Amino acid sequence: MVNGANSPLTVDLTGYRVAISAGANGIGRVMAHSFAYCGARVFVSDVDEAALASCGHEGMKADAGDPAQCEAFIDKAVNHLGGLDVLLNNAGIAGPTALVEHVTPEQLEATLRIDVASMFHMSRRAIPALRASGGGAIINLSSAAGRFGFPLRAPYAAAKWGVIGFTKSLSIELGPDGIRVNAILPGPVDGPRIRAVIKAKAEAAKISENEMTERTVATTSLKCFVTQQDIANMALYLASPFGATISGQAISVDGDMQTTM
Repeated sequence: MVNGANSPLTVDLTGYRVAISAGANGIGRVMAHSFAYCGARVFVSDVDEAALASCGHEGMKADAGDPAQCEAFIDKAVNHLGGLDVLLNNAGIAGPTALVEHVTPEQLEATLRIDVASMFHMSRRAIPALRASGGGAIINLSSAAGRFGFPLRAPYAAAKWGVIGFTKSLSIELGPDGIRVNAILPGPVDGPRIRAVIKAKAEAAKISENEMTERTVATTSLKCFVTQQDIANMALYLASPFGATISGQAISVDGDMQTTM
């Protein structure tokens, strides 16, 4: 049930200076490895100190839910790398799995703060450095939930739709500076995060995890999960010269997802 790439796209990114939020775990970690594999210099943030210590890349502990820490991460990345060519806004949380009337204000606020507001704070701080480098790319992680309704996941969907609106608006603002801004919309990505979501939704629906897994992949034409490497490869493409005229786009990497469960 898992299709997709297992190795990085081969593009020459030698000398690129790349900052990746939440870059020590999951998709962010695969992105960091992939950019480094292609010759880029990488600086990551994460809240998980053990993951930071083991990821093999320079970085700092930073909570994406804290605007001051978002800005501090960008400042340190720019200082460490000697400038910035690519910002990957990858930080995000799944948020609650519940009907809207059962979601607390605190759960909603935390989801919006981390999943969309952090991108605003990091991008805002990074823009002068990207402009000084003569252009570059901002790549924001949205989700298939950013183009479909997503029952039981309303805070997450609201945030991911917000990412697309932010991406499009920022691309228009920064186009004259040669800074490209795009969003990647993963579908069901194989790994611990989707397994936790499937478990929670199975419990809410009172069905088995296997049945919920089957229902999840049934929403895609290719009947599969995608891999973390698939998402990283799209980021490599968008950051590279191959993506030089691509901006303001919300690009799905999802096995041709038709709806959400």
